[in-house]
Amino acid sequence: MKKIVLFSAIACLFTSITSAADLYVRENGANGAYATVSAAITAATNGDRIIIKPKNANAAYIENITINKSLTFVSETNYQKYKLQGTVVITPLAGRVVTLHNAIANSVTISGATTGGRTTLNVFNSVLSFLDAGQVNATTNISGCTVDSETIISHGRCTGNAVGSLFVTQTDDTSLATDDVEIIANIASYGITNYQRNYAFKILNNFLPQSSISIWGVKNGSTNEITNNVADTRTSGGGQYGECITINLSTGNTGNISVYNNVLALGGDFLIYNYNSNATVSAFYNMSQSSFVLNNVANQGSNTSGNFTINPNSQSVSGANVNAGSPAVEYTDLDLTRNDAGNGGGSNSWSNYWPADSGNRAQINYLNIPRRITTGTPLNVSGSGFSK
Repeated sequence: MKKIVLFSAIACLFTSITSAADLYVRENGANGAYATVSAAITAATNGDRIIIKPKNANAAYIENITINKSLTFVSETNYQKYKLQGTVVITPLAGRVVTLHNAIANSVTISGATTGGRTTLNVFNSVLSFLDAGQVNATTNISGCTVDSETIISHGRCTGNAVGSLFVTQTDDTSLATDDVEIIANIASYGITNYQRNYAFKILNNFLPQSSISIWGVKNGSTNEITNNVADTRTSGGGQYGECITINLSTGNTGNISVYNNVLALGGDFLIYNYNSNATVSAFYNMSQSSFVLNNVANQGSNTSGNFTINPNSQSVSGANVNAGSPAVEYTDLDLTRNDAGNGGGSNSWSNYWPADSGNRAQINYLNIPRRITTGTPLNVSGSGFSK
Protein backbone atom coordinates (compact mmCIF):
# COMPACT_ATOMS: atom_id res chain seq x y z
CA MET A 1 0.00 0.00 0.00
CA LYS A 2 2.83 2.37 0.85
CA LYS A 3 4.42 1.78 -2.54
CA ILE A 4 1.19 2.64 -4.31
CA VAL A 5 0.80 5.87 -2.36
CA LEU A 6 4.42 6.83 -3.09
CA PHE A 7 4.01 6.07 -6.77
CA SER A 8 0.85 8.16 -6.90
CA ALA A 9 2.63 11.10 -5.26
CA ILE A 10 5.51 10.87 -7.73
CA ALA A 11 3.09 10.63 -10.64
CA CYS A 12 1.26 13.75 -9.46
CA LEU A 13 4.55 15.61 -9.11
CA PHE A 14 5.62 14.55 -12.60
CA THR A 15 2.31 15.68 -14.05
CA SER A 16 2.62 19.04 -12.28
CA ILE A 17 6.13 19.63 -13.57
CA THR A 18 5.41 18.65 -17.17
CA SER A 19 2.23 20.69 -17.36
CA ALA A 20 4.08 24.00 -17.13
CA ALA A 21 4.63 25.66 -20.51
CA ASP A 22 6.73 28.44 -22.04
CA LEU A 23 4.82 31.12 -23.93
CA TYR A 24 6.74 33.58 -26.12
CA VAL A 25 6.04 37.27 -26.72
CA ARG A 26 7.80 38.97 -29.62
CA GLU A 27 7.44 42.22 -31.52
CA ASN A 28 4.52 41.98 -33.99
CA GLY A 29 4.02 38.34 -32.99
CA ALA A 30 7.09 37.19 -34.94
CA ASN A 31 7.50 33.45 -35.57
CA GLY A 32 4.11 32.58 -34.17
CA ALA A 33 4.66 34.23 -30.79
CA TYR A 34 2.12 36.40 -29.01
CA ALA A 35 2.26 40.08 -29.98
CA THR A 36 1.34 41.35 -26.51
CA VAL A 37 2.10 40.32 -22.96
CA SER A 38 -1.59 40.50 -22.10
CA ALA A 39 -2.43 37.94 -24.79
CA ALA A 40 0.18 35.55 -23.38
CA ILE A 41 -1.22 35.98 -19.87
CA THR A 42 -4.72 35.17 -21.14
CA ALA A 43 -3.45 31.97 -22.77
CA ALA A 44 -1.27 30.91 -19.84
CA THR A 45 -2.11 28.67 -16.91
CA ASN A 46 -0.70 28.70 -13.38
CA GLY A 47 2.99 27.81 -13.31
CA ASP A 48 3.74 28.84 -16.90
CA ARG A 49 6.66 30.99 -17.93
CA ILE A 50 6.22 33.96 -20.28
CA ILE A 51 9.37 34.68 -22.25
CA ILE A 52 9.50 38.22 -23.66
CA LYS A 53 11.87 39.29 -26.42
CA PRO A 54 13.11 42.88 -26.01
CA LYS A 55 11.94 45.05 -28.90
CA ASN A 56 14.33 46.71 -31.31
CA ALA A 57 15.73 50.13 -30.33
CA ASN A 58 14.58 49.57 -26.74
CA ALA A 59 10.95 50.12 -27.75
CA ALA A 60 8.27 49.22 -25.24
CA TYR A 61 5.32 46.88 -25.20
CA ILE A 62 2.64 49.54 -24.70
CA GLU A 63 -0.14 48.01 -22.63
CA ASN A 64 -1.54 47.91 -19.13
CA ILE A 65 -0.95 44.44 -17.72
CA THR A 66 -3.02 42.57 -15.15
CA ILE A 67 -1.42 39.39 -13.79
CA ASN A 68 -4.10 37.12 -12.38
CA LYS A 69 -2.21 33.81 -12.36
CA SER A 70 0.99 32.36 -10.87
CA LEU A 71 3.46 33.18 -13.65
CA THR A 72 7.14 33.90 -14.25
CA PHE A 73 8.22 36.61 -16.71
CA VAL A 74 11.74 36.50 -18.19
CA SER A 75 13.69 37.99 -21.07
CA GLU A 76 14.30 35.90 -24.19
CA THR A 77 17.63 37.67 -24.76
CA ASN A 78 20.29 36.89 -22.18
CA TYR A 79 21.32 39.88 -20.07
CA GLN A 80 18.89 42.27 -21.81
CA LYS A 81 15.73 43.74 -20.34
CA TYR A 82 12.31 43.96 -21.98
CA LYS A 83 10.41 47.22 -21.60
CA LEU A 84 6.79 47.59 -20.51
CA GLN A 85 5.04 50.95 -20.84
CA GLY A 86 1.90 51.00 -18.76
CA THR A 87 0.83 49.73 -15.36
CA VAL A 88 1.59 46.26 -14.04
CA VAL A 89 -1.04 45.09 -11.54
CA ILE A 90 -0.94 41.79 -9.66
CA THR A 91 -4.34 40.47 -8.60
CA PRO A 92 -3.91 38.91 -5.13
CA LEU A 93 -4.92 35.32 -4.36
CA ALA A 94 -3.88 32.86 -1.66
CA GLY A 95 -0.90 30.87 -2.93
CA ARG A 96 -0.31 33.05 -5.99
CA VAL A 97 3.37 33.56 -6.88
CA VAL A 98 4.37 36.08 -9.54
CA THR A 99 8.01 36.53 -10.57
CA LEU A 100 9.36 39.35 -12.75
CA HIS A 101 12.89 39.05 -14.15
CA ASN A 102 14.71 41.63 -16.25
CA ALA A 103 11.82 44.07 -16.67
CA ILE A 104 11.79 47.81 -17.25
CA ALA A 105 8.41 49.03 -16.07
CA ASN A 106 6.58 52.00 -14.63
CA SER A 107 4.47 51.14 -11.60
CA VAL A 108 4.14 47.60 -10.24
CA THR A 109 1.41 47.10 -7.64
CA ILE A 110 -0.48 44.40 -5.79
CA SER A 111 -4.07 45.56 -6.12
CA GLY A 112 -5.45 44.61 -2.70
CA ALA A 113 -5.49 42.34 0.33
CA THR A 114 -5.15 38.55 0.10
CA THR A 115 -7.63 36.42 2.01
CA GLY A 116 -7.12 32.87 3.24
CA GLY A 117 -3.37 32.82 2.55
CA ARG A 118 -0.59 34.92 1.08
CA THR A 119 0.38 36.39 -2.30
CA THR A 120 4.10 36.38 -3.17
CA LEU A 121 5.74 38.81 -5.58
CA ASN A 122 9.37 38.31 -6.64
CA VAL A 123 11.12 41.07 -8.60
CA PHE A 124 14.70 40.49 -9.78
CA ASN A 125 17.14 42.58 -11.83
CA SER A 126 14.50 45.05 -12.94
CA VAL A 127 14.16 48.82 -13.30
CA LEU A 128 10.93 50.29 -11.94
CA SER A 129 9.56 53.75 -11.36
CA PHE A 130 7.46 52.71 -8.36
CA LEU A 131 6.65 49.54 -6.41
CA ASP A 132 3.64 49.26 -4.10
CA ALA A 133 3.25 45.82 -2.56
CA GLY A 134 2.26 47.05 0.90
CA GLN A 135 -0.89 44.98 1.12
CA VAL A 136 -2.39 42.63 3.71
CA ASN A 137 -0.93 39.09 3.51
CA ALA A 138 1.61 39.94 0.81
CA THR A 139 5.26 38.88 0.71
CA THR A 140 7.64 40.73 -1.61
CA ASN A 141 11.18 39.63 -2.44
CA ILE A 142 13.05 42.23 -4.47
CA SER A 143 16.71 42.00 -5.40
CA GLY A 144 19.15 43.62 -7.79
CA CYS A 145 16.62 46.26 -8.83
CA THR A 146 16.55 50.01 -9.33
CA VAL A 147 13.38 51.74 -8.13
CA ASP A 148 13.37 55.44 -8.92
CA SER A 149 10.95 56.57 -6.23
CA GLU A 150 9.21 54.61 -3.46
CA THR A 151 9.41 50.93 -2.68
CA ILE A 152 6.58 49.87 -0.35
CA ILE A 153 6.27 46.37 1.10
CA SER A 154 4.51 44.87 4.10
CA HIS A 155 6.71 41.77 4.46
CA GLY A 156 9.59 40.14 2.63
CA ARG A 157 13.23 40.52 1.76
CA CYS A 158 14.95 43.42 -0.02
CA THR A 159 18.57 42.82 -1.03
CA GLY A 160 21.02 44.69 -3.22
CA ASN A 161 18.65 47.32 -4.60
CA ALA A 162 19.07 51.02 -5.36
CA VAL A 163 15.86 52.76 -4.30
CA GLY A 164 14.61 56.26 -3.61
CA SER A 165 12.97 55.38 -0.31
CA LEU A 166 11.99 52.08 1.26
CA PHE A 167 8.89 51.70 3.44
CA VAL A 168 7.79 48.61 5.35
CA THR A 169 4.16 49.48 6.00
CA GLN A 170 1.89 48.26 8.80
CA THR A 171 -0.81 45.76 7.78
CA ASP A 172 -3.28 43.68 9.77
CA ASP A 173 -2.19 40.31 8.40
CA THR A 174 -4.49 37.36 9.04
CA SER A 175 -2.25 34.69 7.44
CA LEU A 176 1.11 35.43 9.02
CA ALA A 177 4.41 34.65 7.33
CA THR A 178 6.87 32.57 9.35
CA ASP A 179 10.02 34.65 8.74
CA ASP A 180 11.22 38.18 9.46
CA VAL A 181 11.45 41.33 7.38
CA GLU A 182 15.01 41.56 6.04
CA ILE A 183 16.41 44.74 4.49
CA ILE A 184 19.97 43.97 3.38
CA ALA A 185 22.64 45.82 1.36
CA ASN A 186 20.45 48.43 -0.31
CA ILE A 187 21.19 51.98 -1.38
CA ALA A 188 18.31 54.06 -0.03
CA SER A 189 18.74 57.69 -1.05
CA TYR A 190 15.84 59.02 1.01
CA GLY A 191 15.67 56.63 3.93
CA ILE A 192 14.43 53.32 5.29
CA THR A 193 11.28 53.34 7.43
CA ASN A 194 9.62 50.46 9.29
CA TYR A 195 6.01 50.70 10.49
CA GLN A 196 5.27 46.97 10.52
CA ARG A 197 4.23 45.33 13.82
CA ASN A 198 3.57 41.79 12.61
CA TYR A 199 7.20 40.77 12.09
CA ALA A 200 10.63 41.26 13.59
CA PHE A 201 13.08 43.12 11.35
CA LYS A 202 16.73 42.99 10.37
CA ILE A 203 18.14 46.11 8.73
CA LEU A 204 21.67 45.16 7.70
CA ASN A 205 24.50 46.64 5.62
CA ASN A 206 22.49 49.39 3.92
CA PHE A 207 23.96 52.63 2.58
CA LEU A 208 21.98 55.83 3.15
CA PRO A 209 24.00 58.68 1.61
CA GLN A 210 21.73 61.52 2.72
CA SER A 211 19.08 60.05 4.99
CA SER A 212 18.24 58.06 8.10
CA ILE A 213 16.65 54.88 9.43
CA SER A 214 13.27 55.40 11.12
CA ILE A 215 11.43 52.84 13.24
CA TRP A 216 7.74 53.54 13.99
CA GLY A 217 6.65 50.00 14.80
CA VAL A 218 8.00 46.67 16.06
CA LYS A 219 6.49 43.30 16.74
CA ASN A 220 5.61 43.24 20.43
CA GLY A 221 8.25 41.43 22.46
CA SER A 222 10.51 40.89 19.44
CA THR A 223 14.27 41.28 19.11
CA ASN A 224 15.37 43.39 16.14
CA GLU A 225 18.67 44.43 14.56
CA ILE A 226 20.04 47.57 12.94
CA THR A 227 23.53 46.42 12.03
CA ASN A 228 26.43 47.51 9.77
CA ASN A 229 24.60 50.36 8.06
CA VAL A 230 25.90 53.74 6.93
CA ALA A 231 23.60 56.69 7.58
CA ASP A 232 24.76 60.20 6.66
CA THR A 233 22.44 63.05 7.66
CA ARG A 234 24.94 65.88 7.22
CA THR A 235 23.44 67.05 3.90
CA SER A 236 19.69 66.53 4.15
CA GLY A 237 19.20 65.87 7.83
CA GLY A 238 17.47 63.06 9.66
CA GLY A 239 14.70 63.34 12.24
CA GLN A 240 13.72 66.31 14.36
CA TYR A 241 17.18 66.47 15.89
CA GLY A 242 19.05 65.52 12.72
CA GLU A 243 19.51 61.99 14.07
CA CYS A 244 20.77 59.10 11.96
CA ILE A 245 18.43 56.57 13.61
CA THR A 246 14.94 57.53 14.82
CA ILE A 247 12.83 55.25 17.04
CA ASN A 248 9.33 56.39 17.94
CA LEU A 249 6.85 53.71 19.00
CA SER A 250 3.26 54.40 19.95
CA THR A 251 1.90 53.49 23.37
CA GLY A 252 1.43 49.75 23.74
CA ASN A 253 3.99 48.86 21.07
CA THR A 254 7.17 47.45 22.67
CA GLY A 255 10.24 45.54 21.54
CA ASN A 256 14.03 45.27 21.71
CA ILE A 257 16.29 46.92 19.15
CA SER A 258 20.06 46.33 19.02
CA VAL A 259 22.08 48.91 17.09
CA TYR A 260 25.50 47.45 16.19
CA ASN A 261 28.50 48.30 14.03
CA ASN A 262 26.99 51.25 12.17
CA VAL A 263 28.73 54.31 10.74
CA LEU A 264 26.66 57.36 11.66
CA ALA A 265 27.50 60.77 10.20
CA LEU A 266 25.51 63.29 12.17
CA GLY A 267 23.68 66.31 10.78
CA GLY A 268 22.20 67.44 14.13
CA ASP A 269 22.40 67.01 17.87
CA PHE A 270 21.74 63.29 18.45
CA LEU A 271 23.05 60.19 16.68
CA ILE A 272 20.25 57.88 17.86
CA TYR A 273 17.05 59.36 19.24
CA ASN A 274 14.47 57.14 20.93
CA TYR A 275 11.48 59.43 21.43
CA ASN A 276 9.97 57.38 24.26
CA SER A 277 10.81 54.39 26.42
CA ASN A 278 8.48 51.93 24.65
CA ALA A 279 11.38 50.35 22.81
CA THR A 280 14.41 49.00 24.67
CA VAL A 281 17.32 50.23 22.56
CA SER A 282 21.00 49.35 23.02
CA ALA A 283 23.92 50.72 21.02
CA PHE A 284 27.17 48.75 20.56
CA TYR A 285 30.33 49.40 18.52
CA ASN A 286 28.92 52.21 16.40
CA MET A 287 31.19 54.91 15.02
CA SER A 288 30.70 58.62 14.46
CA GLN A 289 32.87 61.62 13.69
CA SER A 290 31.20 63.55 16.49
CA SER A 291 30.53 62.86 20.14
CA PHE A 292 28.14 59.97 20.77
CA VAL A 293 24.97 61.72 21.99
CA LEU A 294 21.93 59.49 22.50
CA ASN A 295 18.41 59.78 23.87
CA ASN A 296 16.66 56.90 25.68
CA VAL A 297 19.36 54.55 24.35
CA ALA A 298 21.64 52.37 26.44
CA ASN A 299 25.20 53.26 25.43
CA GLN A 300 27.19 50.10 26.00
CA GLY A 301 30.48 51.98 26.21
CA SER A 302 31.89 50.55 23.00
CA ASN A 303 30.68 53.34 20.69
CA THR A 304 33.54 55.45 19.40
CA SER A 305 34.41 58.60 17.49
CA GLY A 306 36.92 58.54 14.68
CA ASN A 307 37.91 59.97 11.33
CA PHE A 308 36.42 58.25 8.30
CA THR A 309 35.43 59.17 4.76
CA ILE A 310 32.08 58.24 3.22
CA ASN A 311 32.22 57.96 -0.56
CA PRO A 312 28.68 58.23 -2.01
CA ASN A 313 29.88 57.27 -5.50
CA SER A 314 31.38 53.93 -4.52
CA GLN A 315 29.05 53.50 -1.52
CA SER A 316 32.00 52.80 0.72
CA VAL A 317 33.63 53.97 3.94
CA SER A 318 37.35 54.21 4.63
CA GLY A 319 39.40 55.22 7.63
CA ALA A 320 38.89 54.56 11.31
CA ASN A 321 35.85 52.33 10.71
CA VAL A 322 38.09 49.46 9.57
CA ASN A 323 38.17 46.73 12.26
CA ALA A 324 36.18 49.04 14.54
CA GLY A 325 33.05 46.91 14.83
CA SER A 326 32.30 44.24 17.37
CA PRO A 327 35.19 41.82 17.94
CA ALA A 328 32.75 38.96 18.61
CA VAL A 329 33.31 35.97 16.34
CA GLU A 330 29.78 36.08 14.95
CA TYR A 331 30.48 39.50 13.40
CA THR A 332 33.73 38.52 11.68
CA ASP A 333 34.23 39.95 8.19
CA LEU A 334 34.34 37.69 5.15
CA ASP A 335 38.15 37.90 5.13
CA LEU A 336 38.11 36.60 8.74
CA THR A 337 39.32 39.88 10.22
CA ARG A 338 37.48 41.87 12.88
CA ASN A 339 34.21 43.40 11.76
CA ASP A 340 34.41 46.72 9.94
CA ALA A 341 31.83 49.27 11.05
CA GLY A 342 29.60 50.18 8.12
CA ASN A 343 28.13 48.45 5.09
CA GLY A 344 31.32 46.56 4.17
CA GLY A 345 31.50 44.60 7.40
CA GLY A 346 30.20 41.25 8.60
CA SER A 347 28.74 38.23 6.85
CA ASN A 348 26.19 40.37 4.98
CA SER A 349 28.97 42.47 3.51
CA TRP A 350 28.27 44.79 0.58
CA SER A 351 30.56 42.59 -1.54
CA ASN A 352 27.98 39.78 -1.45
CA TYR A 353 25.49 41.85 -3.43
CA TRP A 354 27.44 44.52 -5.32
CA PRO A 355 28.27 45.22 -8.06
CA ALA A 356 24.77 44.34 -9.20
CA ASP A 357 25.97 43.33 -12.66
CA SER A 358 28.77 40.90 -11.95
CA GLY A 359 29.92 40.37 -15.52
CA ASN A 360 26.84 38.61 -16.90
CA ARG A 361 26.86 35.96 -14.22
CA ALA A 362 24.32 34.79 -11.69
CA GLN A 363 23.68 37.33 -8.94
CA ILE A 364 23.34 36.51 -5.25
CA ASN A 365 20.07 37.70 -3.79
CA TYR A 366 20.35 36.09 -0.38
CA LEU A 367 23.09 34.52 1.69
CA ASN A 368 22.58 33.23 5.22
CA ILE A 369 25.64 31.76 6.85
CA PRO A 370 26.07 31.00 10.55
CA ARG A 371 27.59 33.77 12.61
CA ARG A 372 29.04 31.23 15.00
CA ILE A 373 29.89 27.55 14.51
CA THR A 374 29.92 25.26 17.52
CA THR A 375 31.48 21.80 17.38
CA GLY A 376 28.89 19.05 17.23
CA THR A 377 25.99 21.21 16.05
CA PRO A 378 24.41 21.15 12.57
CA LEU A 379 25.81 23.63 10.06
CA ASN A 380 22.93 25.35 8.29
CA VAL A 381 23.82 27.48 5.28
CA SER A 382 21.29 28.86 2.81
CA GLY A 383 21.57 31.08 -0.20
CA SER A 384 19.91 31.87 -3.49
CA GLY A 385 20.64 33.72 -6.69
CA PHE A 386 19.19 34.53 -10.08
CA SER A 387 20.49 34.67 -13.61
CA LYS A 388 20.56 37.94 -15.46
